[in-house]
Amino acid sequence: MIRKVFKNKIGKLVALSMSMALVLAMTGCNNKEIVAKVDSVDITKDELYDVLVHEYGDQVLNGLIAEKIVQLEIEKQGIEIAEEEIQKDIDKLMEYYGGEDRFNEALKYQGFTIEDMKENIKANLQVKKLLEPKISVSEEEIKEFFEQNKDAMAQEEQVSARHILVETEEEAKKIRQEIVDGGDFAELAKEHSLDESSKIMGGSLGFFGRGKMVESFDDVAFSLEKGEISQPVKSKFGYHIIQVEDKKEAKTANLEESRDDIERILFENKLPQAYSEWYEEKVGEYEITNNLGDKLNKK
Repeated sequence: MIRKVFKNKIGKLVALSMSMALVLAMTGCNNKEIVAKVDSVDITKDELYDVLVHEYGDQVLNGLIAEKIVQLEIEKQGIEIAEEEIQKDIDKLMEYYGGEDRFNEALKYQGFTIEDMKENIKANLQVKKLLEPKISVSEEEIKEFFEQNKDAMAQEEQVSARHILVETEEEAKKIRQEIVDGGDFAELAKEHSLDESSKIMGGSLGFFGRGKMVESFDDVAFSLEKGEISQPVKSKFGYHIIQVEDKKEAKTANLEESRDDIERILFENKLPQAYSEWYEEKVGEYEITNNLGDKLNKK
C-alpha cells in the first residue's frame, strides 16, 4: 500500500513524462543508429521515434504539458512541503508494513529507494495543497461515511508474521533449529523459502486477519505468542516455520478515532474531479504551443 495520492491523474503524468523523455532523447542522437535487426533488415532509431510519436506522442505530450502547468502553479503559489510532513507519511507507511525493516524490504522489492518515496510523497502533498481550496469535506459527509462503513472500519484480530516454506518436515526442523540457535529468520527465509512472493522480504507476510491463510497455517499463527517460533506446520504447499512478530486485538470502529482517516478518504475521492475542473480553468491561462500536434496533423 504505497499510496499514490491522485494516482489516476498525477501518477499517469509521471509515467507519460518518462516515456516522452525517452522519445525526445532519441532526437538528439544519430537517427540512423540501429536499435534492432531482423535478419539483415535494420530498424533505426528514426523509425522507432516515428512510430512512438505517431502512436503515443499526442497523449504523452499532453501529459507533459499538464505536468508543467502543475509545476508552474506550485511555484507561483510558493507551496513548500516541510520534511516533517514527508516523514509523517513515511511513518504511516512503516506502521502499515509492520516496522522500518519490512518497509525497507518492500521498497527494495518494488525497486524504490527511500529518496524515491520521499520525492513521490512530496509531489503528492504539493498537489493536495494546490487543490485544497477547491475541496471541502463536511461534518455530515464524515458522519454518513462512518455509518455506511463502520463495520468495514472495525479492526479485526490480526497477526503480523514471517514464514519459511520448504518441501519436507525434516528440512523444516533443521531450519527451525538454526533459528532457535540464533540464526536470522529473514536471511534463512531468503535462502530456503519456496514462497517466491514473500522470500525476497525475508518471509514477511505483513498483517493478516483470520481466514486469509490456509486453515492449518491460520490456526497456528493465531495461537502463537509474539516472537514465538512454530514447530513445522503442514499445509498443501509443504511445511511452514512461522514466526509471529506482532498482534492487533479486534475492536469496533469509533467515529472520533476514525475521523482523520475518513476525512482523508473523502478528500482523495474528490481529487480527480477537482483536478479536472482546476485544469480546465488553468490551461486557458497559459500560452501553449504544440508543434508535435501540427506535425502529426500534416501526416
